[in-house]
Amino acid sequence: MYDWLERAARRRPEAIALEAAGERTLTYAQLLAAAGRSAARRRRQAGGGPAYIHGAGARFAVSLHGALMAGLTAVPVDGRLSPGERDLRRVAEPPGPEVATVMFTSGTTSAPKPVHLTLANWEANAIGSALALGLDPDERWLCVMPLAHVGGLSILLRSTLYATTVVLHERYDTAAVLAELMDPARAITLVSVVPTMLARLLDAGLSEPPTLRYALLGGGPIPPSLVARATAAGVPVAPTYGMTEGCSQLATFGFPLHGVELRIAGDGEVLVRGRSLAANASSADGWLHTGDLGTMDARGRLEIIGRRSETIVSGGENVAPAELEAVLLEHPAVAEAGVFARADPEWGERVVAAVVLRAGQRASPQELQAHVAGRLARFKVPKAIELRESLPRTASGKLLRRQLG
Repeated sequence: MYDWLERAARRRPEAIALEAAGERTLTYAQLLAAAGRSAARRRRQAGGGPAYIHGAGARFAVSLHGALMAGLTAVPVDGRLSPGERDLRRVAEPPGPEVATVMFTSGTTSAPKPVHLTLANWEANAIGSALALGLDPDERWLCVMPLAHVGGLSILLRSTLYATTVVLHERYDTAAVLAELMDPARAITLVSVVPTMLARLLDAGLSEPPTLRYALLGGGPIPPSLVARATAAGVPVAPTYGMTEGCSQLATFGFPLHGVELRIAGDGEVLVRGRSLAANASSADGWLHTGDLGTMDARGRLEIIGRRSETIVSGGENVAPAELEAVLLEHPAVAEAGVFARADPEWGERVVAAVVLRAGQRASPQELQAHVAGRLARFKVPKAIELRESLPRTASGKLLRRQLG
Protein backbone atom coordinates (compact mmCIF):
# COMPACT_ATOMS: atom_id res chain seq x y z
CA MET A 1 0.00 0.00 0.00
CA TYR A 2 1.26 3.48 -0.88
CA ASP A 3 1.43 5.61 2.27
CA TRP A 4 4.53 7.73 1.62
CA LEU A 5 2.64 10.99 1.24
CA GLU A 6 0.49 10.34 4.32
CA ARG A 7 3.57 9.61 6.43
CA ALA A 8 5.32 12.76 5.17
CA ALA A 9 2.24 14.84 6.00
CA ARG A 10 2.05 13.39 9.52
CA ARG A 11 5.73 14.06 10.17
CA ARG A 12 6.04 17.49 8.56
CA PRO A 13 2.59 18.86 7.69
CA GLU A 14 3.77 22.47 7.27
CA ALA A 15 6.98 21.61 5.42
CA ILE A 16 7.06 22.65 1.75
CA ALA A 17 6.48 19.66 -0.51
CA LEU A 18 6.38 21.45 -3.89
CA GLU A 19 7.39 24.77 -5.30
CA ALA A 20 6.46 25.12 -8.96
CA ALA A 21 7.09 28.26 -10.98
CA GLY A 22 3.87 30.23 -11.53
CA GLU A 23 1.89 28.04 -9.13
CA ARG A 24 1.10 28.20 -5.45
CA THR A 25 3.46 26.43 -3.07
CA LEU A 26 2.06 23.26 -1.51
CA THR A 27 2.85 22.03 1.99
CA TYR A 28 2.71 18.31 2.67
CA ALA A 29 -0.66 18.73 4.37
CA GLN A 30 -2.03 20.59 1.34
CA LEU A 31 -0.57 18.09 -1.11
CA LEU A 32 -2.08 15.20 0.83
CA ALA A 33 -5.51 16.84 0.80
CA ALA A 34 -5.38 17.52 -2.94
CA ALA A 35 -4.06 14.02 -3.70
CA GLY A 36 -6.79 12.49 -1.52
CA ARG A 37 -9.47 14.22 -3.59
CA SER A 38 -7.76 13.02 -6.77
CA ALA A 39 -7.60 9.47 -5.38
CA ALA A 40 -11.33 9.52 -4.67
CA ARG A 41 -12.06 10.57 -8.26
CA ARG A 42 -9.72 7.87 -9.56
CA ARG A 43 -11.47 5.17 -7.54
CA ARG A 44 -14.82 6.19 -9.00
CA GLN A 45 -13.61 6.43 -12.60
CA ALA A 46 -10.68 4.13 -13.27
CA GLY A 47 -12.27 0.70 -12.85
CA GLY A 48 -8.90 -0.73 -11.82
CA GLY A 49 -7.07 0.09 -15.04
CA PRO A 50 -3.84 2.10 -15.37
CA ALA A 51 -3.98 5.78 -14.46
CA TYR A 52 -2.44 7.98 -17.14
CA ILE A 53 -0.69 10.99 -15.61
CA HIS A 54 -0.64 14.11 -17.78
CA GLY A 55 0.44 17.70 -17.31
CA ALA A 56 3.27 19.29 -15.37
CA GLY A 57 4.09 20.94 -12.08
CA ALA A 58 1.70 20.58 -9.14
CA ARG A 59 -1.05 19.15 -11.35
CA PHE A 60 1.19 16.23 -12.30
CA ALA A 61 2.29 15.66 -8.70
CA VAL A 62 -1.27 15.66 -7.34
CA SER A 63 -2.43 13.29 -10.08
CA LEU A 64 0.51 10.93 -9.50
CA HIS A 65 0.03 10.74 -5.74
CA GLY A 66 -3.72 10.38 -6.19
CA ALA A 67 -3.29 7.41 -8.51
CA LEU A 68 -0.87 5.69 -6.13
CA MET A 69 -3.13 6.36 -3.14
CA ALA A 70 -6.00 4.78 -5.09
CA GLY A 71 -3.91 1.65 -5.61
CA LEU A 72 -3.60 2.15 -9.36
CA THR A 73 -0.62 1.78 -11.66
CA ALA A 74 0.52 5.28 -12.63
CA VAL A 75 1.64 5.79 -16.23
CA PRO A 76 3.31 9.20 -16.73
CA VAL A 77 2.67 10.43 -20.25
CA ASP A 78 5.18 12.67 -22.00
CA GLY A 79 3.10 14.97 -24.19
CA ARG A 80 6.12 15.74 -26.35
CA LEU A 81 6.29 12.18 -27.72
CA SER A 82 4.41 11.18 -30.84
CA PRO A 83 1.47 8.76 -30.45
CA GLY A 84 3.64 6.00 -31.91
CA GLU A 85 6.46 6.61 -29.44
CA ARG A 86 4.13 6.56 -26.43
CA ASP A 87 2.00 3.63 -27.63
CA LEU A 88 -0.02 3.27 -24.42
CA ARG A 89 -1.69 0.10 -25.65
CA ARG A 90 1.48 -1.75 -24.68
CA VAL A 91 0.95 -0.68 -21.04
CA ALA A 92 -2.37 -2.51 -20.72
CA GLU A 93 -0.72 -5.94 -21.34
CA PRO A 94 -0.68 -6.82 -17.69
CA PRO A 95 1.31 -4.54 -15.45
CA GLY A 96 0.05 -6.55 -12.47
CA PRO A 97 -1.27 -5.22 -9.14
CA GLU A 98 2.17 -4.82 -7.59
CA VAL A 99 3.41 -2.43 -10.32
CA ALA A 100 3.33 1.18 -9.09
CA THR A 101 4.54 2.94 -12.23
CA VAL A 102 5.08 2.15 -15.87
CA MET A 103 7.87 4.33 -17.24
CA PHE A 104 9.09 4.55 -20.81
CA THR A 105 12.77 4.38 -21.67
CA SER A 106 14.28 7.46 -23.31
CA GLY A 107 14.42 5.99 -26.81
CA THR A 108 17.84 7.38 -27.68
CA THR A 109 18.92 4.28 -29.60
CA SER A 110 15.62 2.46 -30.22
CA ALA A 111 11.88 2.89 -29.75
CA PRO A 112 10.87 3.68 -26.13
CA LYS A 113 9.72 0.60 -24.22
CA PRO A 114 7.66 0.30 -21.02
CA VAL A 115 9.37 -0.56 -17.72
CA HIS A 116 7.38 -1.88 -14.73
CA LEU A 117 8.54 -0.50 -11.37
CA THR A 118 7.14 -1.38 -7.95
CA LEU A 119 7.04 0.69 -4.76
CA ALA A 120 9.73 -1.63 -3.41
CA ASN A 121 11.95 -0.70 -6.39
CA TRP A 122 11.42 3.01 -5.79
CA GLU A 123 11.97 2.70 -2.03
CA ALA A 124 15.23 0.78 -2.46
CA ASN A 125 16.42 3.43 -4.90
CA ALA A 126 15.53 6.29 -2.55
CA ILE A 127 17.39 4.68 0.34
CA GLY A 128 20.44 3.97 -1.81
CA SER A 129 20.47 7.53 -3.13
CA ALA A 130 20.27 8.99 0.40
CA LEU A 131 23.14 6.81 1.59
CA ALA A 132 25.28 7.84 -1.39
CA LEU A 133 24.58 11.58 -1.22
CA GLY A 134 23.66 12.13 2.40
CA LEU A 135 20.31 13.62 3.36
CA ASP A 136 19.59 17.10 4.67
CA PRO A 137 16.18 17.51 6.39
CA ASP A 138 16.03 20.89 4.67
CA GLU A 139 16.87 19.43 1.26
CA ARG A 140 15.63 21.45 -1.70
CA TRP A 141 16.05 19.41 -4.88
CA LEU A 142 15.76 21.45 -8.07
CA CYS A 143 14.03 19.37 -10.75
CA VAL A 144 14.57 20.55 -14.32
CA MET A 145 13.86 17.14 -15.89
CA PRO A 146 10.42 16.27 -17.29
CA LEU A 147 8.34 14.52 -14.62
CA ALA A 148 7.29 11.91 -17.18
CA HIS A 149 10.99 10.99 -17.45
CA VAL A 150 12.53 8.73 -14.81
CA GLY A 151 15.06 11.42 -13.87
CA GLY A 152 12.28 13.81 -12.90
CA LEU A 153 9.89 11.29 -11.38
CA SER A 154 12.62 9.86 -9.16
CA ILE A 155 13.17 13.30 -7.59
CA LEU A 156 9.45 13.64 -6.87
CA LEU A 157 9.12 10.19 -5.29
CA ARG A 158 12.39 10.25 -3.32
CA SER A 159 11.58 13.64 -1.87
CA THR A 160 8.15 12.42 -0.75
CA LEU A 161 9.74 9.49 1.07
CA TYR A 162 12.23 11.90 2.67
CA ALA A 163 9.53 14.57 3.37
CA THR A 164 11.75 17.20 1.74
CA THR A 165 11.14 19.89 -0.88
CA VAL A 166 11.05 19.66 -4.68
CA VAL A 167 11.50 22.88 -6.64
CA LEU A 168 9.92 22.22 -10.04
CA HIS A 169 10.78 23.89 -13.34
CA GLU A 170 8.50 22.90 -16.20
CA ARG A 171 11.46 22.88 -18.59
CA TYR A 172 15.18 23.48 -18.52
CA ASP A 173 16.18 27.12 -19.02
CA THR A 174 19.83 28.05 -18.42
CA ALA A 175 19.15 31.56 -17.11
CA ALA A 176 16.40 30.39 -14.74
CA VAL A 177 18.45 27.49 -13.37
CA LEU A 178 21.53 29.69 -12.96
CA ALA A 179 19.47 32.22 -10.98
CA GLU A 180 18.15 29.47 -8.69
CA LEU A 181 21.58 28.01 -8.01
CA MET A 182 23.34 31.31 -7.38
CA ASP A 183 20.70 32.84 -5.07
CA PRO A 184 21.41 31.91 -1.43
CA ALA A 185 17.83 32.79 -0.52
CA ARG A 186 16.57 29.96 -2.77
CA ALA A 187 18.73 27.48 -0.81
CA ILE A 188 18.94 24.84 -3.55
CA THR A 189 20.92 21.87 -2.22
CA LEU A 190 20.65 19.34 -5.07
CA VAL A 191 20.07 19.53 -8.82
CA SER A 192 20.06 16.79 -11.47
CA VAL A 193 21.47 17.65 -14.89
CA VAL A 194 22.83 16.02 -18.03
CA PRO A 195 26.26 17.04 -19.41
CA THR A 196 24.86 19.52 -21.94
CA MET A 197 22.95 21.36 -19.21
CA LEU A 198 25.98 21.59 -16.95
CA ALA A 199 28.17 22.84 -19.81
CA ARG A 200 25.64 25.58 -20.59
CA LEU A 201 25.45 26.59 -16.94
CA LEU A 202 29.24 26.86 -16.73
CA ASP A 203 29.30 28.90 -19.94
CA ALA A 204 26.70 31.21 -18.38
CA GLY A 205 28.85 31.81 -15.31
CA LEU A 206 27.92 29.16 -12.74
CA SER A 207 30.58 29.41 -10.04
CA GLU A 208 30.63 28.38 -6.38
CA PRO A 209 26.83 28.05 -5.92
CA PRO A 210 26.39 28.99 -2.26
CA THR A 211 24.05 26.26 -0.99
CA LEU A 212 24.50 23.45 -3.53
CA ARG A 213 25.66 20.15 -2.04
CA TYR A 214 25.78 18.26 -5.34
CA ALA A 215 24.93 18.56 -8.99
CA LEU A 216 24.04 15.00 -10.00
CA LEU A 217 25.47 14.54 -13.48
CA GLY A 218 24.22 11.67 -15.62
CA GLY A 219 22.35 10.77 -18.77
CA GLY A 220 25.29 9.18 -20.60
CA PRO A 221 29.08 9.05 -20.60
CA ILE A 222 30.53 12.05 -18.78
CA PRO A 223 33.44 13.90 -20.43
CA PRO A 224 36.31 14.21 -17.92
CA SER A 225 36.95 17.73 -19.21
CA LEU A 226 33.46 18.76 -18.10
CA VAL A 227 34.02 17.47 -14.57
CA ALA A 228 37.34 19.32 -14.50
CA ARG A 229 35.64 22.56 -15.59
CA ALA A 230 33.00 22.18 -12.90
CA THR A 231 35.59 21.46 -10.22
CA ALA A 232 37.61 24.51 -11.23
CA ALA A 233 34.43 26.62 -10.97
CA GLY A 234 33.67 25.32 -7.48
CA VAL A 235 30.65 23.29 -8.55
CA PRO A 236 30.37 20.02 -6.57
CA VAL A 237 29.60 17.30 -9.11
CA ALA A 238 28.32 13.81 -8.34
CA PRO A 239 28.83 11.73 -11.54
CA THR A 240 25.93 9.30 -11.73
CA TYR A 241 25.10 6.21 -13.75
CA GLY A 242 21.49 5.14 -14.09
CA MET A 243 18.60 4.12 -16.30
CA THR A 244 14.83 3.83 -16.36
CA GLU A 245 14.97 0.12 -15.47
CA GLY A 246 16.69 1.00 -12.18
CA CYS A 247 14.57 3.99 -11.01
CA SER A 248 17.20 6.34 -12.48
CA GLN A 249 20.21 6.25 -10.12
CA LEU A 250 22.29 3.05 -9.89
CA ALA A 251 25.82 4.26 -9.17
CA THR A 252 27.26 7.57 -7.97
CA PHE A 253 30.93 8.58 -7.88
CA GLY A 254 31.42 5.32 -9.80
CA PHE A 255 30.27 3.09 -6.94
CA PRO A 256 26.97 1.15 -6.95
CA LEU A 257 24.24 2.32 -4.60
CA HIS A 258 23.42 0.23 -1.56
CA GLY A 259 21.50 -2.83 -2.75
CA VAL A 260 22.86 -2.66 -6.31
CA GLU A 261 25.39 -5.06 -7.83
CA LEU A 262 27.44 -4.22 -10.92
CA ARG A 263 29.80 -6.36 -12.94
CA ILE A 264 31.49 -6.28 -16.32
CA ALA A 265 30.85 -9.18 -18.69
CA GLY A 266 33.59 -10.70 -20.80
CA ASP A 267 32.63 -8.53 -23.78
CA GLY A 268 32.75 -5.35 -21.68
CA GLU A 269 28.98 -4.99 -21.17
CA VAL A 270 27.78 -3.61 -17.85
CA LEU A 271 25.46 -6.00 -15.99
CA VAL A 272 23.25 -4.88 -13.09
CA ARG A 273 21.00 -6.48 -10.52
CA GLY A 274 19.46 -5.39 -7.24
CA ARG A 275 16.36 -4.35 -5.36
CA SER A 276 15.72 -1.22 -7.43
CA LEU A 277 15.70 -3.07 -10.77
CA ALA A 278 12.43 -3.69 -12.62
CA ALA A 279 11.55 -7.37 -12.65
CA ASN A 280 10.56 -7.27 -16.31
CA ALA A 281 13.98 -5.90 -17.30
CA SER A 282 16.27 -8.78 -16.23
CA SER A 283 17.38 -11.66 -18.42
CA ALA A 284 17.03 -15.34 -17.55
CA ASP A 285 20.38 -15.19 -15.73
CA GLY A 286 18.95 -12.66 -13.26
CA TRP A 287 21.04 -9.72 -14.53
CA LEU A 288 19.97 -6.68 -16.51
CA HIS A 289 22.14 -6.59 -19.63
CA THR A 290 22.39 -2.83 -20.01
CA GLY A 291 23.94 -2.55 -23.46
CA ASP A 292 26.46 -0.14 -21.95
CA LEU A 293 30.19 -0.75 -22.23
CA GLY A 294 32.29 -0.03 -19.18
CA THR A 295 35.37 -0.77 -17.14
CA MET A 296 35.85 -1.26 -13.40
CA ASP A 297 39.03 -0.39 -11.54
CA ALA A 298 40.59 -2.23 -8.60
CA ARG A 299 38.40 -0.31 -6.15
CA GLY A 300 35.23 -1.41 -7.97
CA ARG A 301 34.62 2.01 -9.48
CA LEU A 302 32.67 1.98 -12.74
CA GLU A 303 33.47 4.04 -15.81
CA ILE A 304 31.09 4.03 -18.78
CA ILE A 305 32.74 3.98 -22.21
CA GLY A 306 29.64 4.01 -24.40
CA ARG A 307 26.83 1.90 -25.82
CA ARG A 308 27.63 -1.47 -27.37
CA SER A 309 25.01 -0.87 -30.07
CA GLU A 310 26.63 2.47 -30.95
CA THR A 311 30.12 1.08 -31.56
CA ILE A 312 31.30 2.02 -35.04
CA VAL A 313 33.32 -0.56 -36.98
CA SER A 314 35.47 1.30 -39.49
CA GLY A 315 38.02 -0.64 -41.52
CA GLY A 316 37.81 -3.46 -38.99
CA GLU A 317 38.58 -1.17 -36.04
CA ASN A 318 36.12 -0.36 -33.24
CA VAL A 319 35.38 3.27 -32.43
CA ALA A 320 33.38 4.29 -29.33
CA PRO A 321 31.45 7.50 -30.12
CA ALA A 322 31.49 8.64 -26.48
CA GLU A 323 35.30 8.54 -26.34
CA LEU A 324 35.56 10.66 -29.47
CA GLU A 325 32.89 13.09 -28.26
CA ALA A 326 34.78 13.60 -25.00
CA VAL A 327 37.92 14.55 -26.93
CA LEU A 328 36.04 16.94 -29.22
CA LEU A 329 34.53 18.63 -26.16
CA GLU A 330 38.03 19.34 -24.86
CA HIS A 331 38.46 21.83 -27.71
CA PRO A 332 37.68 25.32 -26.36
CA ALA A 333 35.45 26.20 -29.33
CA VAL A 334 33.21 23.10 -29.09
CA ALA A 335 29.93 23.33 -27.16
CA GLU A 336 28.33 20.03 -28.27
CA ALA A 337 29.46 16.98 -30.22
CA GLY A 338 27.70 13.91 -31.57
CA VAL A 339 29.49 11.06 -33.35
CA PHE A 340 27.76 8.62 -35.69
CA ALA A 341 28.41 6.25 -38.59
CA ARG A 342 27.66 6.50 -42.29
CA ALA A 343 27.85 3.55 -44.66
CA ASP A 344 31.06 3.54 -46.69
CA PRO A 345 31.99 1.19 -49.57
CA GLU A 346 35.66 1.14 -48.57
CA TRP A 347 35.59 1.28 -44.75
CA GLY A 348 32.22 -0.41 -44.10
CA GLU A 349 31.33 2.47 -41.79
CA ARG A 350 32.91 5.90 -41.72
CA VAL A 351 33.15 7.95 -38.56
CA VAL A 352 31.34 11.31 -38.78
CA ALA A 353 31.05 14.00 -36.10
CA ALA A 354 28.38 16.69 -35.81
CA VAL A 355 29.64 19.68 -33.82
CA VAL A 356 28.02 22.80 -32.38
CA LEU A 357 30.46 25.64 -31.70
CA ARG A 358 30.28 27.97 -28.73
CA ALA A 359 28.79 31.39 -29.37
CA GLY A 360 31.42 33.71 -30.84
CA GLN A 361 33.94 30.88 -31.38
CA ARG A 362 35.37 29.59 -34.65
CA ALA A 363 36.99 26.30 -35.60
CA SER A 364 37.24 24.61 -38.98
CA PRO A 365 36.58 20.89 -39.49
CA GLN A 366 40.24 20.48 -40.35
CA GLU A 367 41.30 22.12 -37.07
CA LEU A 368 39.01 19.82 -35.12
CA GLN A 369 40.31 16.75 -36.96
CA ALA A 370 43.85 17.79 -36.07
CA HIS A 371 42.78 18.22 -32.44
CA VAL A 372 41.48 14.63 -32.36
CA ALA A 373 44.52 13.28 -34.21
CA GLY A 374 46.78 14.66 -31.50
CA ARG A 375 44.94 12.68 -28.81
CA LEU A 376 43.57 9.47 -30.36
CA ALA A 377 44.62 6.80 -32.85
CA ARG A 378 44.33 7.79 -36.49
CA PHE A 379 41.49 5.33 -37.19
CA LYS A 380 39.35 7.18 -34.61
CA VAL A 381 39.70 10.56 -36.31
CA PRO A 382 36.37 11.47 -37.99
CA LYS A 383 36.46 11.22 -41.76
CA ALA A 384 34.12 14.23 -41.77
CA ILE A 385 33.11 16.89 -39.25
CA GLU A 386 29.89 18.80 -39.84
CA LEU A 387 29.24 22.14 -38.13
CA ARG A 388 25.61 22.43 -37.04
CA GLU A 389 23.38 24.90 -35.24
CA SER A 390 22.04 22.28 -32.81
CA LEU A 391 21.92 18.54 -32.12
CA PRO A 392 18.73 16.49 -31.66
CA ARG A 393 18.02 15.68 -28.01
CA THR A 394 15.30 14.15 -25.86
CA ALA A 395 13.23 16.28 -23.50
CA SER A 396 15.66 15.31 -20.74
CA GLY A 397 18.68 16.45 -22.76
CA LYS A 398 20.05 13.11 -23.97
CA LEU A 399 21.61 13.01 -27.43
CA LEU A 400 19.40 11.31 -30.04
CA ARG A 401 22.25 9.70 -31.94
CA ARG A 402 19.95 7.81 -34.30
CA GLN A 403 18.73 11.15 -35.67
CA LEU A 404 22.18 12.59 -36.39
CA GLY A 405 22.61 10.96 -39.77
